[in-house]
Amino acid sequence: MANSKYEYVKCFELEDEVMFPNFILVSINASKLHKPYDVNALNLMNSCAVAVLEEYADVVLAYGFSDEYTFVFKKATKFYERRASKILSIISSFFSSVFVTKWRDFFPHMELHSPPSFYGKIIPCASIDALQAYLLWRQNICHLENQYDQCFWRLVRRGMNEKEAHEFIDEAKKRDLNDILFDEFNINYNTLDPIFRQGSCVLKTVVGDVVKYTENGAPVERQRRKIITVHSKKIAGTRFWNEQTILSKELGVFMEEINNVKPEYIRSFEFDSKLMPATWVVVRIDGCHFHRFSELHEFVKPNDDRALNLMNSCAVAVFEEFRQDIVFAYGVSDEYSFILKKSTDLYQRRASQMISAIVSFFTSTYVIRWKDFFPQSELNYAPSFDARAVCYPSAEIVRDYLSWRQVDCHINNQYNTCFWKLVASGKSKREAQRSLKGAQLQKKIEELAIDYNKLPVMFRQGSSVFWDRVDTVLIHQENGESSKSYGKVIVQHIDIIGSAFWLEHPDILDEKLHVWKKC
Repeated sequence: MANSKYEYVKCFELEDEVMFPNFILVSINASKLHKPYDVNALNLMNSCAVAVLEEYADVVLAYGFSDEYTFVFKKATKFYERRASKILSIISSFFSSVFVTKWRDFFPHMELHSPPSFYGKIIPCASIDALQAYLLWRQNICHLENQYDQCFWRLVRRGMNEKEAHEFIDEAKKRDLNDILFDEFNINYNTLDPIFRQGSCVLKTVVGDVVKYTENGAPVERQRRKIITVHSKKIAGTRFWNEQTILSKELGVFMEEINNVKPEYIRSFEFDSKLMPATWVVVRIDGCHFHRFSELHEFVKPNDDRALNLMNSCAVAVFEEFRQDIVFAYGVSDEYSFILKKSTDLYQRRASQMISAIVSFFTSTYVIRWKDFFPQSELNYAPSFDARAVCYPSAEIVRDYLSWRQVDCHINNQYNTCFWKLVASGKSKREAQRSLKGAQLQKKIEELAIDYNKLPVMFRQGSSVFWDRVDTVLIHQENGESSKSYGKVIVQHIDIIGSAFWLEHPDILDEKLHVWKKC
């Protein structure tokens, strides 16, 4: 990033490393996807989990049911140097990206009406025993929730509304839920598909492939790793676990059976710190490996307005989705910063849930809207973004943060404009880098005859997203009339370092003026 007087804002960033030898678990849950159990939905979730294990070599196990999944990293992982926010955001972002990409494979006749998002958390497990207890706990929850839901949704389908179905089950709580299923619907719970009763376990195992045959016809095998999905009755049992050679090698061995676990014991490991109250929160997202992504999808260099406008469109969608909390956003290249008001209580200010929900929603929107901006280009693989949340104590420091990002935009755009001009003139990328090393960019721009000020302002100043007040209406109440202002989200390419913009829009960073309705 470019050097500037505003770089001091980086001192507010805190490291959140999960210390070794803790096991790292990533737990994610879908937002707004609760519905009757659907085997296609479960298989879609399983397919996304398989994609995560294929993409990230350090993830060796996943367990999921309903709308949740937990991913277990090998004990010795150094994945992104074990930073909790980075690990969580990447997994939740990639999962949501794959979810959208694979939707049509499982629901060919159903539109995905809104971008899905997944909120999550990091769970460090201090020992192999704690990991075993966690897996037992989640599979027990799978069983209990499935029993309830099987009864509940069948009652709804039979004609009860949801309130009546809940009341019926609560009144009959002295009866075993299995008995209710049998007495009311003539269904033996144990005959239901194991994917419902036991959940899905995705893991890496070793298989032997026949690669050739000897002269006497004997097969010659080569060992390779393969990802499989199973629905085991007891994934925390010693027999199942210790039969999996990769799990035993990368995570350890279960020494004895356990039959009961207290949820409070597992929750004590959760890495789920709350952000400091009465501070502005900035959630910054960055594209993962977007140099490769942009080359593979043939983005125009140094700037592709289609890609930038797609990012802006996703930012607007995030703005509208979290309309009660986000007051401003600024984006450049493959990054976006979202400013949440000081009084926000989004996810009770839990950093992990806030980060994962925003980055996954942004990512799924990116995939859904890709064709709107690249109609002639296929999305060749699922993109992902990482994210972090940082607290800033005052509006002045938030402005300095935004100034830092816009200065960075300006200097990086100058460099990239010169770099690609040199490449276009016939120099190799390495020669272009050498030519620009230590050079004064303004002087280089003049040498290359680049009319920098005529470049599109979006390239030079980035994109600012905010609510613009457009109308004021009178509301008649018993105690008199009051007014409310209605607004819409707009994208502008403006100077946010100087004071003019902020004087014109004092409400953006002033909590006292956040009284108008955003719609």
